[in-house]
Amino acid sequence: MGLLNSIKDHFTNAEFSVAPNKKVKTICADFKKTFGVTLAIYKGSQLADPELTLAALNKKTTKDVTTKSFDELKIKASMKVGEAEKLFDQMFGLTVQIKDPAGKVCVDNKLTIGQAARGESK
Repeated sequence: MGLLNSIKDHFTNAEFSVAPNKKVKTICADFKKTFGVTLAIYKGSQLADPELTLAALNKKTTKDVTTKSFDELKIKASMKVGEAEKLFDQMFGLTVQIKDPAGKVCVDNKLTIGQAARGESK
């Protein structure tokens, strides 16, 4: 069944796009709707203001981020959790955590987003 699920992850929810002009709360809600797991976006060590856009948060980071205002991040269900989290850091200078559907427990970075959505663990 694992191989079938892996193949399914490549086609189901093929891509989830994250545009810098979207608000944090919209991105988190869309991510949960698409993948069934929770996305937590942080500014430093605190949860980011849900009313700010990623572009606005980007301006507030101390990291040197080279993302242009029109660059979009694309995430797939077949990506490993750790890879997706690293992309947010590289593109927007933000820390994110992918958590279980209830938003209480961080998902293992070695799992794919699809595996996390199905509640699998390694």
